[in-house]
Amino acid sequence: MPFDLKEHLKQLVESHSPSGHEGPIREIIRAAWTPLVESFEQDGLGSLIGIRRATRPLETPRKIMLAAHMDEIAMMVRDIVDGFIFVQKIAGIDPRVMMAQPVLVHGRQALPGVVATVPPHMLNEKDRNKYPTIEDLVIDVGLSHEEVLKLVRIGDLVTPDTPLMEMEGDHLVGKAMDDRACVAIVTACLHHLQDMHHSWDVYAVATVQEETGLYGAATAAYHINPDAAIALDVTFAPQPGLSSDTSDINGGPAIAFGANIHPRLYEHLVATAKKHEIKYQIDPLPGATGTDAWTIQIAREGIPTALLELPLRNMHSPVETVSLKDMERAGRLLAYAIAGLDETFVGAIEDKE
Repeated sequence: MPFDLKEHLKQLVESHSPSGHEGPIREIIRAAWTPLVESFEQDGLGSLIGIRRATRPLETPRKIMLAAHMDEIAMMVRDIVDGFIFVQKIAGIDPRVMMAQPVLVHGRQALPGVVATVPPHMLNEKDRNKYPTIEDLVIDVGLSHEEVLKLVRIGDLVTPDTPLMEMEGDHLVGKAMDDRACVAIVTACLHHLQDMHHSWDVYAVATVQEETGLYGAATAAYHINPDAAIALDVTFAPQPGLSSDTSDINGGPAIAFGANIHPRLYEHLVATAKKHEIKYQIDPLPGATGTDAWTIQIAREGIPTALLELPLRNMHSPVETVSLKDMERAGRLLAYAIAGLDETFVGAIEDKE
């Protein structure tokens, strides 16, 4: 059966697995990758590592690590007052966009709820012109105080509950596109590699706890000790109020260039895109990228690292927006880049200043 990238993405983004609680999404990814890899490993922090062996092995085996994080931003229950649930952040939740959003409270049973705050009629003029803080938000699950106390505990998780939605222009909208859309790209790459020969072993990694500090990529890179790595993450696409330092949605994946990026890997990705006529963009990043690439690069004695980015609108919201065409292009680019690695590439990396 042909691989359905959109359906795979739907499964990923509709799963509920915040940073530090990635168990459910890890098993979905494991099931998707099982026909595509020879074996699995899991590091001590919980990152899933699927290993696809080279079809034409080199005399000295080489490893390429692909890393995309599978965690998502979310909230945690901090208090229950009169049946209403108060929350705190897990990673980068933006309270400005959470108002009126549907959520799922992961108590003793899953409870659908909505995010609310004090109605504008009851606010003074000063407060009416301010955004609510996370402390101002409450979740209503429609139950009495006693019923909520039986089902919900302090520390229970709360996640946005928005299904994948299709828009015009081949755009897809949903929660957790950052970074499960890139996990889906890795899956697409593994499917493409089924029809290709490659000389390097591929270590596909769905990393944990990126949103809370890039932790999963650090432990996975130390565990694998690859010869080179390519991290995948989202980047900002233009929208009102955001036009500079962006990459166009449906403009192809962005190939990062800067201090965090090994120049030889950057050149290889660009040359591969040109050779196979894959639409791409360049994203200059002079300093820290804020992605898994940043922590992989300094693992062990240092790992040559590249960063492939997916343009995305409405970052860190329940309506993150990506282009399916960009995802397809990124999957093909990644596969062709891996197929183009040979024995001489390690020397080329080491010789590059």
